[in-house]
Amino acid sequence: MKTGMGIFLAAFTALGLSWCGLVLAPQLQLGGAKLETVLNGTDTYPPQPTGAESLGAQVYRANGCAACHTELVRQGGVACEVTLTSLGAYKPADFTAFVQSLFELPGLAGYTNAMAASFKGWDGGLPKPVLTCADKSLADEMANRLKATGVKSETRIVATGEDVARGWGVRQSVAADYLYAQPVQLGSLRAGSDLANVGVRSPDMNWQLQHLYAPKSVVPNSTMPAFRFLFKIRKIGSAPSQDALKLKGEFVPAADYEVVPTDDAKNLAAYLLGLKSSTPLYEAPFTPFVVVKP
Repeated sequence: MKTGMGIFLAAFTALGLSWCGLVLAPQLQLGGAKLETVLNGTDTYPPQPTGAESLGAQVYRANGCAACHTELVRQGGVACEVTLTSLGAYKPADFTAFVQSLFELPGLAGYTNAMAASFKGWDGGLPKPVLTCADKSLADEMANRLKATGVKSETRIVATGEDVARGWGVRQSVAADYLYAQPVQLGSLRAGSDLANVGVRSPDMNWQLQHLYAPKSVVPNSTMPAFRFLFKIRKIGSAPSQDALKLKGEFVPAADYEVVPTDDAKNLAAYLLGLKSSTPLYEAPFTPFVVVKP
């Protein structure tokens, strides 16, 4: 009897501690979370999702999209980025040569290979990152040297890491990003790209709908399955529908037919367009890029 009671108490204690750690602690920490204030601003984040976005989240969930996509940008750290915004009197080739002349600067040895690769074949397109480093004093020195030559640059704080380098986001995902998500669909497998900031990367509704109907029509090497059951192929009436997809090549329907998205397809696309984790917050700071015209 004593042994049975001891086992019961041990199991009860283990389960109780697990519940406290996995349920109670997160609830106490995040259960009362409120809208965040945008860093250096007065607006609040995140914005209230529209009705279409809320319905689209349910379509996303019902079709198991979280099985292949995540909504979680990981961040390795932060760095200072010096970005060229105006060449002044320089030509691209001359400025590239000037940058190469700076390779002898103390502290720049660890960045020369990346800088050389970045400027190889550069055609003068702006804005152009010149140096990304963790040493603010080195970034300041680079900015001062650029200023002395008459070109214009901007120094920003940027997030770093593999996900950021892939273009999946400009900062790490934080709890505030999911305040309106019920349930949170973080995902655990990246058979496809992360979608936390896809509304910024691919902001065109028609592109999103085409990607859902025929992924390879916009991403030739895509492995994503086609969600054609979310669309209708119908005969064109007196006039083509304004919602008809603008398909090309092998994806164009038969003559006199058109592909039209259903409400579920539109709502899902609206949900994807609403995924925009690109707002600077106190717990995930970065400097938004603003080009000042000369």
